[in-house]
Amino acid sequence: MSNATDLATKAGDRDPRVGLRAVAALRRLLEQLEAVQVRSARNQGWSWQEIAQELGVSRQAVHKKHGRQ
Repeated sequence: MSNATDLATKAGDRDPRVGLRAVAALRRLLEQLEAVQVRSARNQGWSWQEIAQELGVSRQAVHKKHGRQ
């Protein structure tokens, strides 16, 4: 978690270059974490609708993003 905490701190840096790089890194980390959790949910038998509900998106959106993984 230290890396995520460091990135979150840097995202608020006064230097926009540091802040924007941290935001981009957090975005990549978030995408990786989402993929891991969606895969875990599917392996446990969750429907696309259940996953979508927890992510706050439509079933179609989550299936389009993660359906081929």
